[in-house]
Amino acid sequence: MVFNGETDNYQKLREQLGREGHTFHTRSDTEVVLKTLAMDGLEAVHDWNGMFAVAAWDRHEKRLLLIRDRVGVKPLYYYWDGKTFLFASEIKAILASELVPRRINQQAVWDYLTFRYVPGPDAIWQDIQKLPPGHALELAAGQEPREVRYWGTDVVSSNGAGIGKSEQQLDQEFTDLFLDAVQQRLVASDVPVGVLLSGGLDSSAIAAAAVELGHRNFHTFSVGFDEGGYYSELPYARQVAQHVSANYHEVIIGQEKFLEMLPEVVYYLDEPLADLPAIPLLAVSRLARQHVKVVLSGEGSDEIFAGYDLGLEERRWEIVRFSQSLPSPLLKMASICAGILPSKYRKRARRIANVPLADWYQRDRPHMTRFFEQSEKALLWPNFEGQDSERILKALYARAHSTEPLQQLLSVYQKSWLVEDLLMKADKMSMATSVELRTPFLDYRLVEWANQQPKWVKVKRTGLLKYETKSILRRFCAARLPKEILTRPKQGFPVPINRWLRNGLANWAHDVLLGPKSRVAEAFSRDTLLRLLANACQGHADAANDVWLLIVLEFWLQVWNAHLTPDNHLE
Repeated sequence: MVFNGETDNYQKLREQLGREGHTFHTRSDTEVVLKTLAMDGLEAVHDWNGMFAVAAWDRHEKRLLLIRDRVGVKPLYYYWDGKTFLFASEIKAILASELVPRRINQQAVWDYLTFRYVPGPDAIWQDIQKLPPGHALELAAGQEPREVRYWGTDVVSSNGAGIGKSEQQLDQEFTDLFLDAVQQRLVASDVPVGVLLSGGLDSSAIAAAAVELGHRNFHTFSVGFDEGGYYSELPYARQVAQHVSANYHEVIIGQEKFLEMLPEVVYYLDEPLADLPAIPLLAVSRLARQHVKVVLSGEGSDEIFAGYDLGLEERRWEIVRFSQSLPSPLLKMASICAGILPSKYRKRARRIANVPLADWYQRDRPHMTRFFEQSEKALLWPNFEGQDSERILKALYARAHSTEPLQQLLSVYQKSWLVEDLLMKADKMSMATSVELRTPFLDYRLVEWANQQPKWVKVKRTGLLKYETKSILRRFCAARLPKEILTRPKQGFPVPINRWLRNGLANWAHDVLLGPKSRVAEAFSRDTLLRLLANACQGHADAANDVWLLIVLEFWLQVWNAHLTPDNHLE
């Protein structure tokens, strides 16, 4: 067996196996996982709690079994061309075999231009696939690989899980689950453990939980930009570290260091991923590695408990819900009368009158990251032939079980943005520094519990058109953290990249995208690239984001010596 990751409950499993007469030669969780597989096959996965990519070979049955963890914390790639099967935790390992033709998947690049990451199960290279979260793959001699889903969860409106329970009862259920999730990720390690501390609610909650569980004198690690102000959350991180009596460490980076690290980060990420906080994440992971081997992090909280600006979204949906509850004749009259309104309001009025709330995902931003639209990409890459990226969102929303827009959105976030962006960059940056990053909020028991709760457990109405995001987590933190941490706005680790474009990096960006060495300029419209650069340097935020997305793609092409031109060859 080859095993990447951690089973946080392996000590409990080991004790159980010991009582059944099994003996062990190591104290590793790998041996525990192997013994459970030998006994129960794929069914053993239901006893594991943690993050894992597993490959097990049954030499008697001549059968290979690949398993990826439930939520997708650990990546697992494979290549199959009908004759050769390869698998690895990193694409670069598959490419290093020199058994794989290096042909770029142009559809994957097209989708990247929309989402800023390559949506699974495709990868950036043809014939390389990502095993989906909660799935296993079986390969036996003379047979085709077969994927099977062993676990799944979805966000539902309510199936009775929270019905009849008081807020206090639900708070206690959450507290018990969350504390146990943190505890398992602390006690499962025989090496020092730290916390990646942003000063936001999620990582601060983990630090507070660690203290409550009796852990003292642990380390926290934070990163900021030398611009300070809006671009540095370090004052909040210092406050939390002092509050929980942790050993506080920080690193500050600037524009020069950021640009120096960019090609390196692109290499570690394997695929184009234009989530630029990956660079400070690598910097803080290197800082952490000087002191610990394991860190806890807050990934997943926003996608499970409805963070970000979803309170504002719920307010809009509530207005729509009220409007659609009016008698049908009034709605029809409103739709007819909308013709006299300005275009923007006319569209809104007709949508409220004619589009059921259950289909409201067709609003302007149905996803966390949505950059180039289909028409914009057609101008940028006029010779591309393939499918509209919107097909991915439509399929995800079609599989969502809830009729509530908030729950639908969380379902999509959990299966796309969380896996392919947040968790991917967290794994790649931490593994690049040999730091193991653990995510208590993504303990599968906590995810299952949260997904079955009514939406008010996550976004709670607190007044007239006022809504509180991550409501149950805020109540957990209210008695454990300073008030400023609960009430501060979420920043999402802003990076001053757009400011840099306006103030000194314009020529650099032009040279990257349109200089003599540019590879995106071989396939993309130079006029469109020039227009985007001009708009970005004039302060247009959307254009600036598009430019950085293209810069990351250009660096990826350079790092892998690849081209977007039709032959898709490597030099």
